[in-house]
Amino acid sequence: MCEKPQKLCKSVIGQFATKTEWQDDVYLAPACKERFLTLTEIPEWHRADIFMAGLAELRDGYHVERNKVGVHTLLFTVEGGGVLITPDSVKEIEPYTLTILPVDTCFRFEMNPDKDHWKMVWLLPQNAGSWRHLSDLGQTVMPFQGSEQIWALMTLLYNEIGGRTGFRQLLISEVQRLVKSVETPISSSLSRVQTLFNEVEGQLHLPWTVAEMAKRCFISEEQFNRLSKQLFNMSPRSKLIELRMHKAVDLLQYPAWSVVMIANRLGYRDPYNFTHRFKKFYGSSPTRYRKKLLENQN
Repeated sequence: MCEKPQKLCKSVIGQFATKTEWQDDVYLAPACKERFLTLTEIPEWHRADIFMAGLAELRDGYHVERNKVGVHTLLFTVEGGGVLITPDSVKEIEPYTLTILPVDTCFRFEMNPDKDHWKMVWLLPQNAGSWRHLSDLGQTVMPFQGSEQIWALMTLLYNEIGGRTGFRQLLISEVQRLVKSVETPISSSLSRVQTLFNEVEGQLHLPWTVAEMAKRCFISEEQFNRLSKQLFNMSPRSKLIELRMHKAVDLLQYPAWSVVMIANRLGYRDPYNFTHRFKKFYGSSPTRYRKKLLENQN
């Protein structure tokens, strides 16, 4: 992430605070435009277990506050942005994100005061089995590259009000496919951790730290440790050592590579530190291990 959004996020978040008391309230400034897609206009929503949807182009002021509403709420942000306030946190809603607000939760979202507009689609799935996974996701704002596709599909659907039933159903099916393809935050984070260690394996010469690796995964060090243990049954530091030691064995097969060269190649500036780590991992020094390898090859 670049520095500008991070600074912006901090400045915005500082203007808001979590809440403990909630009420049902909606405000739209006169400049706001919303197009509704209701069950009356889109009867195919019934089959998809969706209560209602809308296309919103918001300016000059907008907020929605709900106290345990009986449907799920999804926001697909295309441009501009907003701010989400929940009992536990305040989060910035940025372009190309999906905001998930499960049934029976309290929340408030409004325009970001640092933005001059907010272009987004809102969708209200029913509290039905086909959308049960939304409750497992919890209140969150996650990256979602399909925001423009959702906007385009909803625009086509709006233009088909009173039109072709089959085409409307096709559009709704595509909306469902895009929404249900979203990974949970846990699986998404696990994927980032796995991808990171794939990159680390190809750059073992770099001075990796747990803090730096967690930062690259956009998660806390505590969460990074937990997910590493879930993936590899070991801490990130232990996994890094394992990768380096396995690579060391590969390189020891080549006599042209001295122990000092291998140590440098694996991020150990002090060859004695590398030798100590290797002996602790394999039970013998790199030199002795290499000798056994070469003897076995002969």
